[in-house]
Order: sequence, then C-alpha cells, then structure tokens
Amino acid sequence: MRIERVELLHVAIPLVSPFRTSFGTMTTKDTFLLRVVTDTAEGWSEFAADPEPLYCSEFVAAAELVLADHLVPRVTPEVTAAEVGPRTHAVKGHKLAKAALETAVLDAELRSFGMPIGTFLGATTDRVPAGVSVGIKDSVPELLDDVEGYLAEGYARIKLKIEPGWDVDPVRAVRERFGDVLLQVDANTAYTLADADHLRRLDEFDLLLIEQPLEEDDLRGHALLAQRFRTPICLDESITSARDAATAIALGACRIVNVKPARVGGYLEARRIHDVAVANGVPVWCGGMLETGVGRGPNLALAALPGFTLPGDVSASRRYFAEDVTEPLELRDGFMQVPSGPGIGVEPVREVLRRFTTATRVLYARD
Repeated sequence: MRIERVELLHVAIPLVSPFRTSFGTMTTKDTFLLRVVTDTAEGWSEFAADPEPLYCSEFVAAAELVLADHLVPRVTPEVTAAEVGPRTHAVKGHKLAKAALETAVLDAELRSFGMPIGTFLGATTDRVPAGVSVGIKDSVPELLDDVEGYLAEGYARIKLKIEPGWDVDPVRAVRERFGDVLLQVDANTAYTLADADHLRRLDEFDLLLIEQPLEEDDLRGHALLAQRFRTPICLDESITSARDAATAIALGACRIVNVKPARVGGYLEARRIHDVAVANGVPVWCGGMLETGVGRGPNLALAALPGFTLPGDVSASRRYFAEDVTEPLELRDGFMQVPSGPGIGVEPVREVLRRFTTATRVLYARD
C-alpha cells in the first residue's frame, strides 16, 4: 500500500468512575488515536499507554516523538502490515508505539480486502466471554457493591486489583459474599519475594490466577513463587514477545499468559504468543488497557482465537465510558460480540471524536 497521510489525534475521554491500581489512579483516558490513509483505504488504531510511564516505560509524549521521528519515516511511503515490524526493528523498545503503527496499517490493509481482523488472525468464534477488572477501592463495602453490580450485568469473571495492604481481606470478602464466582487478582508488579508467605495466603480462595506479582524483569522470582503457590502465576508485564513467552514457560515462571497486543508490539506478535502458548499447553487470555472502542474491537477478535480459553478483560464500553468514540460495544448474556466488519471492525464516530479531540498532528503527508 502507498501511504498518503498519517495523523495523530490526541483525545481525552472521562471515565465513568476513577480506576485505581497499584501504580496510580485514572480519571480520564488521555491518549491518542492514529489514522493512516492509504491509496486504497484508511486505518485506525489507539495508543494504549498513559501520559505517565507508570504501567510501563512508554508514555504518550514519548510515543508521539518516536512515531514522528523514527517509526513513521521507516514505513513511508509504501508498506504492508507484515513489513512494519521488520522495518522498525532497529528502533529499540517502544512496543506500544510500534503496535499503534502496525495496527493502523493492518486496519487499512484488511479494509482494502474487505477482510475482518478476526478472519485474518484465525478467530474460531463470533463471541467471547467477558471478564471485568475492578480497581482498588476505598473500602471493602464499596468493593462488594461494585462486584455485585458487575455480576448482575452478567460478567463471567471478576479480576481484583491488589497491592500491599489491599489483598487478602478484600479477596476473602468477595469470595465469602459471592461464592464460586470465577475470581482472579492482579498485582501489577506491586510485591517482592519478601511478600511470598503473605501472598501464599491467597491460595485458600481458589483463584484462577495471580497476575504479575513481581517486577516485570524478575522471571526467576516468579519461577520461585510458582513452586510455592498452588494458585497459578500469570504473567503480563513480563511478556513482550513470543520469545519472552517461550522463556517464561520454559523456566516455570508462569502457567498462564495475559496477552495484550499493544504491550507486545501488535496483533501479529500477539498471535505468535498465542501459538507458543498453545504449543506448550499454556492457556492465554486477552488483557485490556482501558481502551476505547478503537482498541477494544480488535482485542475481541484476538480473544476469539482457540487458545484464549479464559475470559479476558474485554468489557463493554460503558464499563469505562459514558460515551465512547466508536459505537458502543455491548455485553450480552456474559459475552461480547466479535466485530464482523472489515479491518478492525470499528471506527470512530466523527462527531464524537471531534468533541474528545484536544489536538491533531500530521506525522506524514505525501507530496
């Protein structure tokens, strides 16, 4: 495809309620969308990280810079989605920025063929079970009220964010109140090996998994925890490539992998991680980054691959936004429908996008 134009649109979209994790509290989804216009179609994507480098080292301002100065120049004027990774490989890191670029190019490419991303990736179902992520609350009663509401909406699995001081007691309260609901926890790297005995107390609650208890570069530590815990260790931040996944599995550092396409450089690498996990008998599930519909739609397609056997963080639009930039993605009977349209299957509603856009920058325009 010949690229005619690349635009970056900064957006700020209020969340319906603050979302707190071990690394901070979000009240607004403040990020950018990428629009790639080619000679045959246009493609969209979403940068998944935040204005501050707290979840990972990447953040909005740095991603804009690396896209403008280093990534976009490597793929213009002509490129295919399969070429984006090899052409940008020399730029170290910046997986989330690379994912945004690859996804927008892939969206345009698939739209030119009239092919949905689910078909391209190898999806085997048209709907996926939806889990929901529940942030850290000010009190256990507030947490219980929120969980009750999500279960009433039909979510198939509850994930609780935890941190030191907010772990065993809230998990116990949810288990005692709601019985055998599918339940897991996510620490976002908040603990150390010194906390092992304390974290092992979570074994009594029959959790699906404990997600990323230690720092992302501590595979050895996760392997040691995995030997001591009955509850499976799941890795998130530690897995940035199929090679990482293969290494972590070989070391016994995890029994489950959370696949976030943005974190690993895009949907092509996410599919490779899926394939590595399936080959090793390791279940995967699709994580979320509080995406708008632009990011959430293709995540649903990824979650429809056969190895995604656990409910993912593929919640409905209204879980986070009173108004999304796309048509809302809805929860029905505990499932989310995989978009069936060409490309990523969703696109911004232009009038809504204009209201949420705070700035626009042209990164490339063909002469």
